[in-house]
Amino acid sequence: MALKDILLHLDNSPSCPSRIEFAIKMAQTHDAHIKGVYILSHFYHVPRHGLGTMEATKKAEELFRSMTEQAGVSAEWLLVDWMVVGVSVNEILTLNAYYSDLTIIGQPDQTAPDRNTPFELPERLGLASGRPVVMVPYAGTFSSPVERVMIAWKSGRESSRVVNDALPIMKKARHVNVVTVGSEGEVEETVERDVRRVCDYLARHGVTAKHDQILTTSHFPIGDVLLNHACEQKMDLLAMGAFAPTRRGNFVFGPIARHLTNHMTVPILISH
Repeated sequence: MALKDILLHLDNSPSCPSRIEFAIKMAQTHDAHIKGVYILSHFYHVPRHGLGTMEATKKAEELFRSMTEQAGVSAEWLLVDWMVVGVSVNEILTLNAYYSDLTIIGQPDQTAPDRNTPFELPERLGLASGRPVVMVPYAGTFSSPVERVMIAWKSGRESSRVVNDALPIMKKARHVNVVTVGSEGEVEETVERDVRRVCDYLARHGVTAKHDQILTTSHFPIGDVLLNHACEQKMDLLAMGAFAPTRRGNFVFGPIARHLTNHMTVPILISH
């Protein structure tokens, strides 16, 4: 699969320009089209289609159009009013993600002054869309091409799915690291064997990957271990399986994924 159609969630948050820049670099790398979707999500105290709402919409559109035109990428602006279509922000993005290869959203920021994005958006979108989702942190700039990719591997369905969904990105990257986390003093042969099989699989797709095995103490959060390693290795993207089954059989964000969502410092790709 190639990345030719990218869905980008737009809003008026301070981090939106950085998110657009990340999407532009991804589109340039893969010769892809960007669909920028802006959702009118009205607050009860704001008059419907009032001046403030329309000014915010116009500002977001001008920003998106100017940045994509200056970069010379194929792009289109999509404006959706959730009060007209009658479904939530989560559902609107999910419906549009069905017809896209990759969806790019921002990390939820509870402190943003104009926050109108549901905090549960990454989890809902990752579960319902059937497409890979990239979350871009609200802090920092991400204007470089994705050349260093880190795969957080734990043998199972979720990791297998994310390796497959991240394959087009890994094919364009210069460095790919498959990372496993284990306890100090224990080197599991099963893990090494699994990672060798992953690397062999990637090699048959033209991707050269290396294994980074991190040994840590049990009391140190795995999420922090992964983020620290991504920072030390100057990774441009972290790809990981994010979902775990509950006792009732439904899937939700696992504790590591939830920790990363709250503390992320590098764009994260998830899928289900």
